[in-house]
Amino acid sequence: MGVLKEIWTGELIKAFGYDKSFLGEIASRNEMVNNNVIHMVDVGADPEVLINNTTYPIAISGREDEDVTISLDKFDTENTRVTRDELYALAYDKMGSVIEAHKLSLEDKTADKAAHALAPLVGTGNSPIILTTGASNGETYARHALSPDDLIMAKRKLDDLKVPLVGRILVLCNQHIQELLKVDEVFARQYKDMATGQILNMYGFKLYQYLNTPVYAVVNGVLTKKAFGAVAAPSTDQNSSFFFYGPRAFQARGEVEMFYQDASVDPQYRQSVVGFRLYHICLPKKTTGFGAIVSDL
Repeated sequence: MGVLKEIWTGELIKAFGYDKSFLGEIASRNEMVNNNVIHMVDVGADPEVLINNTTYPIAISGREDEDVTISLDKFDTENTRVTRDELYALAYDKMGSVIEAHKLSLEDKTADKAAHALAPLVGTGNSPIILTTGASNGETYARHALSPDDLIMAKRKLDDLKVPLVGRILVLCNQHIQELLKVDEVFARQYKDMATGQILNMYGFKLYQYLNTPVYAVVNGVLTKKAFGAVAAPSTDQNSSFFFYGPRAFQARGEVEMFYQDASVDPQYRQSVVGFRLYHICLPKKTTGFGAIVSDL
C-alpha cells in the first residue's frame, strides 16, 4: 500500500496554521524564504517632518538600509510507525490521524519557539521588563502575583516609547491568568466568555493565553531569559507573560518534508514509518516595544 508523499505533505501544509494563537496576529513572510533562509531589510531612520517650514533649502538626509540574512529553525518530528494490520483493520483513516498528530506537534513546538523569541533577553529602555507587584501567590516558591497595575505599567511603557495604539499584543502565562482571575472582576467576566485562546482587549492590549511562555532567572545579578528548552529550576525560575507590537514581528515557513518508509520494504515487521521536517522562524524586526512581565521573587 503505497503513500503519495506529495499529497500528505500538501495536506499538512494546508492545515498548518495559528488561527487561534497569538501567532495569528503576526504577518507571514513565506514568499521571502529561499533555501530555508530569509532576507529581511533592516530599514534606517524614519524621515523628520517639518511643520510650517520657512527655511530653504530643506535638508537632505540619506537612509542606510541593511540586508539581514536569517536561517530558519529546523523542526523534526519523531517517527511514527503504522503497521499494515492497522491500516486494514481500523475503521478510521489511520494515516490521516497520524499526519494530524504530526501537524499539531509542529504547531505547538514552533509556537513555543516563537514565544521564546518574542520576549526580550534582558530589560532595556526600548524592551522593558516589568516585575509583578501583587501580594505573594502563596506557593511553595512564592512569587509576587500579577496585578492590574502591572498591566497598566506595561501600557505606560509602550506609550512612553510612542508605540502605536493599534496592534499591541499581550500573551499571558497560565500563572498570571490565575492571579488576575482572583483580583480583577472585569477580567474574570471576560475570561468566562473566552471561546478560543484569545481574551477580550484590556488596557489597549489584545490578550491571548499561552501555556509555554519564556522563563527568567537572575544571572550574575541581571534578570535574564533562560535558554529555550533549559532545564527547569523551580526555586529560581520566574514565570513571565510577554507583550509586543504585532507589525514589528514577522514569521516565515520554509520547506516541509515528509519522510516515509513503506511496509513493503520491511519484511520483518510489515510496518510503515512516517515523520516530518519543517522550517520556521518568528522574530522581532525591531525590538522597540517588545517586553515582558516577570513574576518577582
